[in-house]
Amino acid sequence: MKRFLPWIILVLAAGSIAANWLPTKPAQDEFDFAKFGKIPVLVGGRVKPLDTVARNSLLIIHGKQELRLEDGPAGAGSAMQWLTDVLFNAPVADQYPIFVVQNAEVLGLFGWEQSDRKYFSFAEFAPFLKQIDEQGAQSDKLEGVQRSAYQSAILNLRNALALYQRLKNSIQPEDAKNFTAELQSFESSIPGAAKAARDFEMGESVDKAKLNDVAELVKRYERLSEMAYVLAVPPMNPPGSAIPATVSGDWHSVGDSLLQSIGAAEIHPVVIGYAIIGDAYRANDRSLFNEHLDGMTNWFAKEQPNATKRTSFEFLFNRLQPFSQSMMLYVLAFLLACASWLGWSQALRRSAFYLLLLALAIHTFGLFSRMYLQERPPVTNLYSSAIFIGWGAVIVSLILERIYRDGIGAACAGAIGFVTLIIAHHLAGSGDTLEMLQAVLDTNIWLATHVVAVTTGYSAMFLAGMLAMIYIVRGVFTRSLKKQTADSLARMTYGVVCFATLFSFVGTVLGGIWADQSWGRFWGWDPKENGAVLIVLWCAIILHARWGGFIRQRGLMIMALFGNVVTSFSWFGVNMLGVGLHSYGFMQKAFPWLVGFMVSQFALMAIAAMPLERWRSFRTASASSRVERPQISPAPSTG
Repeated sequence: MKRFLPWIILVLAAGSIAANWLPTKPAQDEFDFAKFGKIPVLVGGRVKPLDTVARNSLLIIHGKQELRLEDGPAGAGSAMQWLTDVLFNAPVADQYPIFVVQNAEVLGLFGWEQSDRKYFSFAEFAPFLKQIDEQGAQSDKLEGVQRSAYQSAILNLRNALALYQRLKNSIQPEDAKNFTAELQSFESSIPGAAKAARDFEMGESVDKAKLNDVAELVKRYERLSEMAYVLAVPPMNPPGSAIPATVSGDWHSVGDSLLQSIGAAEIHPVVIGYAIIGDAYRANDRSLFNEHLDGMTNWFAKEQPNATKRTSFEFLFNRLQPFSQSMMLYVLAFLLACASWLGWSQALRRSAFYLLLLALAIHTFGLFSRMYLQERPPVTNLYSSAIFIGWGAVIVSLILERIYRDGIGAACAGAIGFVTLIIAHHLAGSGDTLEMLQAVLDTNIWLATHVVAVTTGYSAMFLAGMLAMIYIVRGVFTRSLKKQTADSLARMTYGVVCFATLFSFVGTVLGGIWADQSWGRFWGWDPKENGAVLIVLWCAIILHARWGGFIRQRGLMIMALFGNVVTSFSWFGVNMLGVGLHSYGFMQKAFPWLVGFMVSQFALMAIAAMPLERWRSFRTASASSRVERPQISPAPSTG
């Protein structure tokens, strides 16, 4: 049984994931939300599928990428059903309880009492929109660190409501009833309106009623253009055109396209297609909806093949959710690695190792999928840095596990992989994680060298800190820290710190060269630059202290723990200072977690400094027979 256990666990895990990756086809009498979710649009300067717009918008408004509807389909389709209602059936969408409000002062602003309920609908907030906008505008004038809990909550509510209203007016006016007929009337009246306008300028009699009707529609579409969040109308490039379809200026909102149709004397076919689809959806005509959706999909495949290919892949990426799948495997592998120290060591270690290989393969698929979609190196923002740091740490941990075969590398891989993906998950709350880069960052060569090298250094430092935590926890709280285990942990930590020193130093120097090219100076004592050099200096201090005999095993572990503090400050802390060229804004939700992590590391350092007689691994046997007695004070020996 022990012999086949690793393969049994691997097959069960792979089968469970494969079942989630299998595509699902809608019933013939159902709306094909999946196909509608693949339609490309332009939002935030990037062409993406409507499915991504639905997920990101719902994440900003609702705090989750899924909306469980009592009368709707479960799974990935629910986000698209919600967006389809928002785009085409606003009265229904207004009733969905999607807006999150938990602040008692905000609820009191509307005369509501605080209760267990935290989700509210747009219809409930409709009478208070002006009041919310005024209060939110006042809060927006303050920096994030200066806002109270009430001010942050009211500003978040205002932004969520504004996004929702823009979505409702992205494809057609939210009060549209029969938009297809409206467009037909508008298109047929354009020539007559143009002639009437010329006659009016020449002083001849005109049908002012007809002219006024067209003028009202023009105002209506101007407002639609101003409100639009989604640019849904692609360019109609002639065959052989070299103009790329992903250029922002080539895409237009529906309102803007309708205004341009006055001069062109015809309406863009995509606008008409959206109108028919919307009318069919409101009429609950599934066959007409799916039929014209097929026609629109075919049009995009012909006119925008590159955009269609990328959005189809991004839709697949959204549905598979590789990082969520990896996260679960990392947790399971970590538990198996820890269990291997209690019994069935070889079978459980192999099981953990195989699961980690599977998790790493899925993690790698997600990482390289993002690179393909963004056409960038792996690290472009804080979210992607968490993905890459975890990926790099898992690879190094698996190498250590392959060498030492003691379950420690597997435990580190599972723990760091899970924690970094959890961090990435919470960093995704602002919306699109594949956002367009700032101009100064828009260079692949430095993203592929400086940023990758620095984040690889982060990975190694966190791994060294994780090894130190295992050493201290096992030594203080268990009797499992034998001499062989302690020596292995010390060698691993020392080697990883050397690895971190190399990449942190190289990455910091490359960052200075990039800064010289971008800002005209190699070094400016920017907080992020200071954070990077702190990591290099602390790595150097650890190594020199070890070489000089000032520390041995326990001292090495304590200093590696403080490396976690230094690295977390460089990674996250400097971004919250609100100053410098690398400041990305104060993250209120992340701040207490960062402080809590640092406090936990200081607490572990204090625990590690206790006399060895208080470590459980030293209570039943002499220190010399179990582990080398560490020395923190200077010693003549370098051992």
